[in-house]
Amino acid sequence: MWDDSRVAKRGGKVHVAVTRRHYKGTEYTTTLLRRSYREDGKVRNETVGNLSHLEDWMIDGLRAMLAGRRLVDLDEDFEIVRSLPHGHVAAVLGVLRDLDLERLISRERCRERDLVVAMVCQRLIAPGSKLSVTRLVGQSTLAQELELGEVKEAELLSAMDWLLERQERIEKTLARRHLTQDGYVLYDLSSSYLEGRHCELGALGYSRDGKRGKLQITYGLCCSPEGRPVSIEVHPGNTADPASLGSAVTRVKDRFGIERVVFVGDRGMITEARVRALKEQGVGFITSLRAPQIQALTIAPSFQLSLFDEQGLCEISTPQHPDERLIVCRNPAVAAERERKRDQLLAVTEADLEQVKRMVEGDRGRLHGASAGTIGERAGRVINKRKMAKHFTVQIADGTFSFARNQAQIDDEALLDGIYVIRTSEPATRLGPAAVVRAYKQLKVNERAFKQMKAPELQIRPVHHRLEDRVRAHVFLCMLAYHVQYELAQRLAPMLFTDDTPLAPADPIAPAQRSPGARAKAGSARTPDGLPAHSLPDLLSELGTLCRNTLRIGDSQHTFTRHSTPTQLQANALELAGVNPDK
Repeated sequence: MWDDSRVAKRGGKVHVAVTRRHYKGTEYTTTLLRRSYREDGKVRNETVGNLSHLEDWMIDGLRAMLAGRRLVDLDEDFEIVRSLPHGHVAAVLGVLRDLDLERLISRERCRERDLVVAMVCQRLIAPGSKLSVTRLVGQSTLAQELELGEVKEAELLSAMDWLLERQERIEKTLARRHLTQDGYVLYDLSSSYLEGRHCELGALGYSRDGKRGKLQITYGLCCSPEGRPVSIEVHPGNTADPASLGSAVTRVKDRFGIERVVFVGDRGMITEARVRALKEQGVGFITSLRAPQIQALTIAPSFQLSLFDEQGLCEISTPQHPDERLIVCRNPAVAAERERKRDQLLAVTEADLEQVKRMVEGDRGRLHGASAGTIGERAGRVINKRKMAKHFTVQIADGTFSFARNQAQIDDEALLDGIYVIRTSEPATRLGPAAVVRAYKQLKVNERAFKQMKAPELQIRPVHHRLEDRVRAHVFLCMLAYHVQYELAQRLAPMLFTDDTPLAPADPIAPAQRSPGARAKAGSARTPDGLPAHSLPDLLSELGTLCRNTLRIGDSQHTFTRHSTPTQLQANALELAGVNPDK
């Protein structure tokens, strides 16, 4: 008969235990379900069951349940409440904060500052109207990062007015960071067209957008020597380049407190009248001569191309420009292209004139026996079509027409092929000839800034605002966005098609050459570490696929967030940008 008193009545929790034994050089592992108990003052183990036949994931699940954790059915009890793009927000907002733009906009955090920062970041992530921004900020983590809550269009417009009041102080700080005394400022003017007919600044003028008949605004941009935007000013749409220069000089000298400065502008900006004004103000300048001015130089008729045998520039002086230095430059590639194009235009025009001659001399020609006025009208349309009238001499009379090339004039023009002349008031002790040329060629950074601000990524145009202050604030917002984009592109250059190690040729006239690394990236479309090379917009889109996920388990009202695991490309980009997406 069985004696129940011999069986210990035990309770308590069970646990999973793994035992190992070795037999003849082989290790045997057994997974057991055990309960520990105390008997006669000693700890003993009771085996409840053998789990060795179960798969590892089953054993892990049993171990988790025994530890008090609840297993979840992924199909029924696990819910992803929401997934928001986060990587591009982390990169843009992180770089903006590294540049200290938040504190620069306002030392104290306020609703207006957060809205302005949101508009700047959104213009880099996915630009749109102010109404669309009210929705777009909630379609990424931007609204969460800035704790915006619900955003209304009226709030954004009010924040723009608030920002405009601080533009002068912000630009003054940017100038203190990026401009120096005795340095130079790159200045240029561009335009953007408007939608509507009631903007206070809108006017008809020369359109850089190719939108004839559209009202437009113009805006002058001051950049540091390396290309960072520092200040921008909006003018009426019919403002000419030279007319905007005076206010830019006043802004730099009086508002920014930079007494000794050199303005770099193209030949359409710094005209002869502007040169006189700059000299009166004690402001240095670097610009270039127009073609008629070059032809009028005393040295032009006897100018010797042999001066350029050793290098592409030489410095001269001329009575037409006293107290100035002229650096004459010759680009052989431009000269060859100019000669090719002129020869082609001459040949085509000559063929057209030959056809007019046949029309006059042929018995059945449409101009046979025509008056001199009729023949001249027809010949004028042909010879002026490609602006070749200066290269031909024509003789017209009733019923007769003849023409010939003006070879002397053609030869005189050929002497100046590929030649441009840079003028400056700066002494050679401050800027050598090569430095003057390089400073002038840096105007390309202003052109690049205009191109980027007009591109779909920043979308400064078309301008939909009507009020003058709103237009000015809109343009200033775009400049701040480009300021962030410039820094972002600098940091991410190794992953972009951008040449992150550009070569500076010894001869400033020589065409720029891409570095071997940049050529390799362009050829293979891959970075040195084997990842795909990107444009900046494409890389930001790629970062946008790194999401912040809000999760819920079961019927609980509690949610928690987890970021998706970054790819190698995303991890590299965020590391280069100096951003941690988890913070």
